[in-house]
Amino acid sequence: MSSSAKQFLELIQKSKKGKFKIYIGMSAGVGKTFRMLQEAHALLRNGIDVKIGYVETHGREETVALVDGIPEIPRRSAFYKGKNLEEMDLQTIINEHPEVVLVDELAHTNVEGSKNKKRWQDVLEILDNGINVISAMNIQHIESLNEEVKKITGIEVSERVPDKILALADEVVNIDLTADELLTRLKEGKIYKKEKIHTALNNFFQSGHILQLRELALKEVATHVEKKVETEVKTENFKPIKFLACISSNDKIAKNIIRKTSRLASYYNSPWTVLYVQKPSENPEKIALDKQRYLINNFNLAQELGAKVIRIKENSVHKGILDYVVEHNITTVCIGKPHAKLWQRLSGYSWIYTLMNRLNERQIDIIILS
Repeated sequence: MSSSAKQFLELIQKSKKGKFKIYIGMSAGVGKTFRMLQEAHALLRNGIDVKIGYVETHGREETVALVDGIPEIPRRSAFYKGKNLEEMDLQTIINEHPEVVLVDELAHTNVEGSKNKKRWQDVLEILDNGINVISAMNIQHIESLNEEVKKITGIEVSERVPDKILALADEVVNIDLTADELLTRLKEGKIYKKEKIHTALNNFFQSGHILQLRELALKEVATHVEKKVETEVKTENFKPIKFLACISSNDKIAKNIIRKTSRLASYYNSPWTVLYVQKPSENPEKIALDKQRYLINNFNLAQELGAKVIRIKENSVHKGILDYVVEHNITTVCIGKPHAKLWQRLSGYSWIYTLMNRLNERQIDIIILS
């Protein structure tokens, strides 16, 4: 039995709430499902009741062969737009209550009419019912990495998993391959069928893309391990870092501030808040409808990423921020980079200049996010 499977077995035996393990990788085809199934066989040999909740083999021969011998909970049929689709059967998993269930493709969006919108929400329910879960996902599906992945690959990933799900995991294992090994697997037809290989090589599977995604995956898992260590050995005199992300009704800038503050909070394993100071000119009856919609979407994004969202009414933006910072012992304030025109007319009366001075007096850090 591998040491990795042994560690997970020990975790299972310790707790009443389900334990959660995620295999993560830089892209499709690195072998996450393969490893998940190998671990299931090791657990079965040790008398653990393991079942497949949902495994996606993509028709890969080596993976298909490993499914054999692992009991499977039948998928449920769901009709959508005239098509018969197969989904994971959440209720049957809870009813059958295996000790460990395998759930692939954590970022998957469930068919309309399902109990939960996303598969990661199904997993939370399974864990709450005391069932241990082994799951898998690709690095590009992590919510706060969305912009970075888009910069690297030019592709906006629509199916995403909030960072809080990764933070909940008891174990995160990176399935690492070199770019050359991955490209060899692709060219040998081990990832996609022959007719798809050429397109894949020209798009997502370019060597430069893979190297950068590999680095993201390695960093993500290293950070997860560091946080676990810090949480378990925190000293009593440690002053906790508390982040405050200050947003406006500007959609893109707000989204960027939320994602970047989420990364920082995740790295330091710290609580964080998103604050929107509503000036009289932005009262619901005065603000444009599209801006209202963007604000609500950004509040929802922040909550999904694990932030507390606060909306306060105040004539002066810097006063609203300062009052909140002082009252809630915030240690670090994150704001967007002001427009060039605003920098040009910075004077003693500018709210950002005033805010910086006031925060500086209180030894509170300010981070300007570009």
